[in-house]
Amino acid sequence: VQLQASGGGLVQAGGSLRLSCAASGIMFSAFTVGWYRQAPGKQRELVADMSSSGNTNVADSVKGRFTISRDNVKNTMYLQMNSLKPEDTADYYCSARISTWGVSYWGQGTLVTVSS
Repeated sequence: VQLQASGGGLVQAGGSLRLSCAASGIMFSAFTVGWYRQAPGKQRELVADMSSSGNTNVADSVKGRFTISRDNVKNTMYLQMNSLKPEDTADYYCSARISTWGVSYWGQGTLVTVSS
């Protein structure tokens, strides 16, 4: 099983980035997929997730600015980030889980840095 995240980088405040996470080795469409982030000195937090049926859950801090999506044909999840703020600076991690099975997988982090 592999989750490969990409798309991080340095962007000015107000800019946009799109993160991608390609999954392999799992039945991707059956999994709840999500993006988490961890800023220096802080705990990892949920940014957004999307169930296998398409229901989404988005953190209040990014609501209206970030959008999670998935492509079950390409086995890829995305996080479109608009109107970025310096406080969005963090390592962003993708995940895939089936909670009822107690199964979860994580990708490596991709660093997003937002300059003021």
